[in-house]
Amino acid sequence: MKGKKKFAILPLLLFLGLAAFKYFSADTWTNPETGEEVKIGLSEDQEEALGMQSYRQVLSESDVITSGPEVDMVRRVVQRLIPTTGDGGDDFEWEVNVVRNDQVNAFCLPGGKIVVFTGILPVAQNEDGLATVIGHEMAHATMRHGAQRLFSNDIYNTVMQGANASMAEMDPQAREKVLGLLGAGAQYGVLLPFSRDHETEADRIGLLYMARAGYDPEASVAFWQRMAEQGGGSQPEFASTHPSHGTRIENLRKFIPEARKQMP
Repeated sequence: MKGKKKFAILPLLLFLGLAAFKYFSADTWTNPETGEEVKIGLSEDQEEALGMQSYRQVLSESDVITSGPEVDMVRRVVQRLIPTTGDGGDDFEWEVNVVRNDQVNAFCLPGGKIVVFTGILPVAQNEDGLATVIGHEMAHATMRHGAQRLFSNDIYNTVMQGANASMAEMDPQAREKVLGLLGAGAQYGVLLPFSRDHETEADRIGLLYMARAGYDPEASVAFWQRMAEQGGGSQPEFASTHPSHGTRIENLRKFIPEARKQMP
């Protein structure tokens, strides 16, 4: 029908107003390492509760190793890193467990709950390499990256709901195409770079942590070179939540002089 309305501006304006309200009414948090104020989508108590819930679930479904030289090494590294987190980790109840799993992985949940998979230990090779990994993961938690991403995703979803409502009467194929383009633009232009920025910040802050603990920051470059040799990472950097190994190594080399100044 030629006279059929194809785009209604009012729903979009309403959802944009809602997104603006969410943005300006959201809690802000001051990064203790950089002094930057950022928007967050969860309180610290909510973050920690979710972190604990996820942690218990992972442990209940995993083969947890409670003793042995690998466990001793992981615990030793974590104990050296904890005091270096300063205000970012002061209120955390730190805990670490080693899980028998071939995945090359480790993570730190909000509140300081750390899980290290045995599959990453051969790549880490030694305590310095392990400090690179764990320091990076601890930084994700102390910098509250999860709460920041939740906030940005909420704003994005609100705007997309408005766009969807405004195009409710469009031809379905045309509507799907426009929404797809809008979604891709936001994903590649905002959300993925936002995640990559968090990865880079975790690299930098994690490097400061390991240097403060007396570990060699140069070991971070060697670790990521070994990670690159593991394969994977074939997705283009612009379409990934993580920087490419080459970009990450280049950034770490830039951060090393700053980290060296903080070594004991």
